[in-house]
Amino acid sequence: MTKFKRIAFLFPGQGAQYPGMAKDFFENFALVRHIFEEANDQLKRDISNIILKGPEDLLTQTRNSQTGIFLASYALLKVVLDTFQEITPFASAGLSLGEYTALVAANHLSFQDALPLVEKRGQFMNDACENTKGTMAVVMGLDAAQVEQMVQDLRLHNDLWAANFNCPGQVVLSGTLKGIEEGSRKAKELGAKRVLPLQVYGAFHSGLMRSAEERLKIELDRVPFNRSEIKVPMNVTGGFVSEPEEIRKALSLQVTHPVRWEQGIQALNREGIDLFVEIGPGKTLSGLNKRIGVLAPTLSIEKVTDLDILEKELNG
Repeated sequence: MTKFKRIAFLFPGQGAQYPGMAKDFFENFALVRHIFEEANDQLKRDISNIILKGPEDLLTQTRNSQTGIFLASYALLKVVLDTFQEITPFASAGLSLGEYTALVAANHLSFQDALPLVEKRGQFMNDACENTKGTMAVVMGLDAAQVEQMVQDLRLHNDLWAANFNCPGQVVLSGTLKGIEEGSRKAKELGAKRVLPLQVYGAFHSGLMRSAEERLKIELDRVPFNRSEIKVPMNVTGGFVSEPEEIRKALSLQVTHPVRWEQGIQALNREGIDLFVEIGPGKTLSGLNKRIGVLAPTLSIEKVTDLDILEKELNG
């Protein structure tokens, strides 16, 4: 019997992908193979081969990375729930794209509805990236208020946005090449320790994604969302959202608005989470939890051997 009363699942977003993610789960669990085959059939393309074999440049394309991360994370989630049937998450959260997996884990959305929705989201954002050249950069060493004020003062309204509030001292900028250049220069003037360009295809969570938001809203309106007792802090608000219409609105706005990840984790903290379990490729969210100052343990489920660590933690 698990000693933890309140468990929160966390799911990664775009950028966590790598060829071969979920490969050992695919090789060891018929359940995962079935999920991958079901996805291939539903999407009418071999997304599983891109996930398992790459090549990296193909997997990195927005339409492939988003669908790939969602599918890999969902498959690992199903293994966790099948292996540890006593687990019912108290809450579920996802970073950007990961919000879709979180909503499936929380029973707000079905996998069958989420998969084509994620596929379309990736395509819409891919198209928006091709329409307007943009990029992103992470500012290290300035707090959220400083960066928000900096963006406001620069008055580059169509070129620069604050995109991600990940953890204390780490804020991501998004915008045109001109906007990021100006924002990076100003951040250094204000005392940023470092400003690092991100290897991304476009300016996510910015006004340059407006066309993707408009197209996605139409698709979201067609999909049924359910009410659930499992709590989900949404990226756009940094707080809990439960009503289907509010969820739709938050998912739509998320494409052009900042991700308030730190606020969402703090909201979970206030609920007294005993254990965080990051499910999917990479360990980015575990790292952010440390920087946010989360006291409850955070485990990452990325490899099959991680299931043993989770079992010891649950029963220890």
